[in-house]
Amino acid sequence: MLLRKALLILGAGLLLRSRPWPLYSEQAARPQPRPAGVQFNRVAESGITFRHENGASADKHMFETFGSGVGVIDFDNDGLPDLFFANGADLAHGKPSPGNALYRNLGNGKFEDVTAKAGVAGNGMFATGVTVGDYDNDGYLDIYVTGYGCNQLFRNNGDETFSEVTAKAGVGGSAWSSSAAWVDYDRDGYLDLFVGRYVDSDLRKPPYCGYQKPGYRMYCEPQLFDGTAALLYHNNRDGTFTEVSRKAGVANAAGKSLGVAIGDIDGDGWPDIFVANDGVRNFLYRNKGNGTFDDIAYSAGVGFDMNGKALAGMGTEIVDLDGDGLPDIFFTAFSDQYNPIFRNLGKLLFEDATVKAGLPSSVKTLGFGAKVFDFDNDGYPDIWVTNGHVIDNVKLYDQQLSYRQADLLYRNLGGGRFRNVSAESGPAFRIQHVGRGLAVADFDNDGDLDVVVTDSGGSPLLLRNDGRNRNHWIALRARGRESNRFGIGAKVRVTSGGRTQLREVNPYGSYLSTSDVRLYFGLGNATVARIEIEWPSGKKQAIDSVRAGQILLLDEADAKR
Repeated sequence: MLLRKALLILGAGLLLRSRPWPLYSEQAARPQPRPAGVQFNRVAESGITFRHENGASADKHMFETFGSGVGVIDFDNDGLPDLFFANGADLAHGKPSPGNALYRNLGNGKFEDVTAKAGVAGNGMFATGVTVGDYDNDGYLDIYVTGYGCNQLFRNNGDETFSEVTAKAGVGGSAWSSSAAWVDYDRDGYLDLFVGRYVDSDLRKPPYCGYQKPGYRMYCEPQLFDGTAALLYHNNRDGTFTEVSRKAGVANAAGKSLGVAIGDIDGDGWPDIFVANDGVRNFLYRNKGNGTFDDIAYSAGVGFDMNGKALAGMGTEIVDLDGDGLPDIFFTAFSDQYNPIFRNLGKLLFEDATVKAGLPSSVKTLGFGAKVFDFDNDGYPDIWVTNGHVIDNVKLYDQQLSYRQADLLYRNLGGGRFRNVSAESGPAFRIQHVGRGLAVADFDNDGDLDVVVTDSGGSPLLLRNDGRNRNHWIALRARGRESNRFGIGAKVRVTSGGRTQLREVNPYGSYLSTSDVRLYFGLGNATVARIEIEWPSGKKQAIDSVRAGQILLLDEADAKR
C-alpha cells in the first residue's frame, strides 16, 4: 500500500549546508587548487580534546595495542549526532583510565564535553568497544562499553544524564571483550546483545616476544593465547538480560573476536552474525529463527582466505556491495595479507571476489576499522579502511612497514568493481596515525557523511566531507512500534534513477565502534525516490515520489501487514 505519510525530523535549516567547519592550517596556509571531487579535511578547533590512553609499557601487554572505539549517539534527540569515546588505562602501572568522554554536538562545527554531567566517564577499566542502542525502548539511545576484564552499560535517563546499570541488567561479562552489537535476534521487539571476546591474556604473566636485545621486545601474536567464547544476552524486556550463549550456539571457545557485523545474509527475515577472528577461522552464525544459530562458515566459504588460510580479521561490515540485493561481507586484516570481499552468491554461498573487485591481493597496511558508505552520493557504496600497525617498533623487523599509517578509500565503480581514490580525496589520507575505531555520521546534517577515526595513544580525527559534489541524497530515521524503537534490522529499499538500493538499519560493524543510526542513500542525479521499508515485525510500508535532500522519519505506526 502506498503511503505518503512521512515526517521531517529536522527543520528546513538543517537540510541546508551548514556553515563550513574550520580546517587545520595545513590546508589553509596557501591557496589550494580546486579539487576534482570529494575532499576529506580534518576539522580544527572542534572542541574535542579527548586523548586515548593505551597504557604502553615495557612489558608489551597485548591490550596496550588494542586501541578503542567511538560511538555516534544522538543522546539528547536534538537531531545532531554526538560522540562517545571509550578510553584505555595504564594497567601495567596500576593507573585507572582517565575516563571515557561524551561530546555534545552544538551544530556549528563545535562539540562540548558533557562527560561529567552525563555520568559516563566509567569505572576506570581499560575500555575498548562502544555499541549504542535503545535496549528499553524508551526512545533514548543507551551505551554499552566493552573492555579488558569487564563491561559497562549506561542507561540514558532522557534528561541528558545516564545511569550505570551493569549489575542490575546482568551484562557485566568477564575476560577481554572487543566489538559488540545490539541485535533483536528473536524479533520480539527488544534489542538483545552480542559481545565478541578476544584472547585469554593474563596481566601478571606477559610472554616475551621478539629478539632478546634492548629495544626489540615486541607485542606477541594471538597464536600464543587461547581464545574466548563470545557472549549473547537475551533481553528479558524488564531491564535485565539472560546470558544464552551456549544455548543459542554461539559459544565457540576458539574465538578470537575482533570484528562483529550483523545482517540478514539469506533474506529470510532473521538477523545473522559474522565474526572476524584474529588468526583463526571466522564464524558465520546463521539465525535459525528459533532462538539458536548454526555456524555455517565452512560451507558458506567465509572461514578462510582464498588460499585456505585463516586471516587476522579485524573490522567487518555486511553490506550489498555490488547492487544485486544480496548482502556481501567485507573485513580488514593484517599487513602482508589482504582485505577480502566475500561476494554473496545466494543459497548460503560466498566467493572471495577481492581480486575481481579490484582490491589488492596483498597490502602493507594493517587495517582495523572499516565502513561501507556512499561518500560521494552517487548511489554506490564505497569502502573506507583505517590503518595502523600493532607493533610499535615494527621497522626494526621490516623496513617496509610502519607503525603509523594512512587510511584508504576505495570508490565503488559499479558492477562490484572498486578503485583506490585515497590520493585524490583530500588531506585526510596524508595523515599518519595508529588507526583503530572508525564510524560515520552526517555531523552537520548537510547530506554527505563525515568520518571519525580513533588513534591508539593519540587524538581522534574528525574528518569533514567537503563534498563539492552535486549528487542528491536522502536519509531515513526509523521509529519502531511493534519492532524495536529505532528499527534496528529493518530493511530499506530506495529506488531512483532506475536502480534499487537495499540497506539495513544497522549502525554496527567496523571495529569497536557504532555509526549514525540514521540511514543515508546517495541518489546520483535523481531528485525523487520511492522508499520501501520492511520492519523486523514483518510489517511493510512504501512511499512514492519522495523528493531528495530530506531526512525523513519513518514510523511503523503507518505500516501494514
